[in-house]
Amino acid sequence: MRYRRFGTTGVEVSSQCLGTMNFGRLGNVDPDESVRVISRALDAGINFIDTADVYSGGQAEQIVGQAVAGRRDDVVLATKCYFPMGGRLQRGSSRRWITQAVEGSLRRLGTDRIDLFQIHKLDWTTDLEETLGALTDLVRQGKVLYLGSSSFPADWIVEAQWAAARRNSERFVCEQPQYSIFARSIERSVLPACQRHRMAVIPWSPLAGGWLTGKYQRGQEPANGSRYDPTSPFMQGTVSSAAERADPARFDAVDALRTVADQAGLTLTELAMAFVASHPAITSTIIGPRTMKHLEDALDAADVDLDNDVLDAIDKIVPPGTDLPGVDHFVQHPSLLPTARRRPSGLAV
Repeated sequence: MRYRRFGTTGVEVSSQCLGTMNFGRLGNVDPDESVRVISRALDAGINFIDTADVYSGGQAEQIVGQAVAGRRDDVVLATKCYFPMGGRLQRGSSRRWITQAVEGSLRRLGTDRIDLFQIHKLDWTTDLEETLGALTDLVRQGKVLYLGSSSFPADWIVEAQWAAARRNSERFVCEQPQYSIFARSIERSVLPACQRHRMAVIPWSPLAGGWLTGKYQRGQEPANGSRYDPTSPFMQGTVSSAAERADPARFDAVDALRTVADQAGLTLTELAMAFVASHPAITSTIIGPRTMKHLEDALDAADVDLDNDVLDAIDKIVPPGTDLPGVDHFVQHPSLLPTARRRPSGLAV
C-alpha cells in the first residue's frame, strides 16, 4: 500500500480508501462479515475509511464504528451529510441540519471527532456561506477536523474557496467526484480546479458500478444482488437502468479494455483501478467492496502502475475529458431539469 499527502493538511492517507456504501441492509446484510472486511482492509495498510449517514440509513456508520473500536487513532475517518435522513428538516446543508447530522454521525461511529466531514452533494437552495459557517463552528469545537465536498461542479469548487476566503472560514480541503474510465469529464475542469487549490481528490466508483470488473455480459441479465440487478435496492427510484445496461457503447468499451488489460498482464479490475490512481490529481481511490473477495481484488491493484502505452490505449477507447452514455455526475442545476424548463401556462413568450 502506498501513502500520499492529503492536500495541504500534512496528513498521510493510503492510496486506497475503504468506501462503505455496500455495508448494511443495502449491501452486505451480515454486520459481522462487514466488520471482518474492514479489519482486513486495515491490516492490509488502508488507513482511510469513507462512509455517510445515508448509507443503509446509518447502519454503515455503526458497522464502521464497531470495526475501528480500539484502532481509532490509526484511521482517518470520513463521513458525509446532505441526503434525507428523515422528514423535511433532516436533509440538505443548512446550519440547522449540519449541526444535527454531525451529532448523529458521532454517535453512530462511536467517536469524539470526525477527521473529514463532507457535504455529500451541492445544496442549490442553501447559501454556501451558511454551510461553511456551520462547518467552521464544528471545526472550532473540535468535533470535525477537516472539511470536504462531494460531487461539486468545478465552478462551485472554486466558489467555495472564494467564500471561505471572504468570510475567513474553514475551507474545503478535499473533493470527492465520480471518476473512472467510463466517467472522465471531470478531467476538463473539476480536477484542474482541485489542483489549482491544492485540494485532495478521493474519487468514487472507479469500477463504474461494477462494469469495469467485466461482470456484466452482453445479452445477459445482471446477476442477482449486483448493482444493476433491477430488483437491487440500489436501483430503486432511479432512472431506468435497462437502457444503460443495454447500451452497446459500454459493452464495446469493456471488450476493448479487456484486450488492453490482457496485453498488459493485468485483470480488468487492476487496469481500471490503476487508471484512476495514475492521474496526478488523485490522492486516494475509494474502493467499495461488499465481500472479502471484492476487497482482495481491489487490494491487488494498489501497487499497479500503467505505462504510457497502456494509458494511450485507454485514451483511444474513451477519450480524455469524455463520459460514456448513462453517466450522471449529479451536478446538474435544478433549473435545467425538464420539469423546471416548462413555462408557466398563460404567459406570453
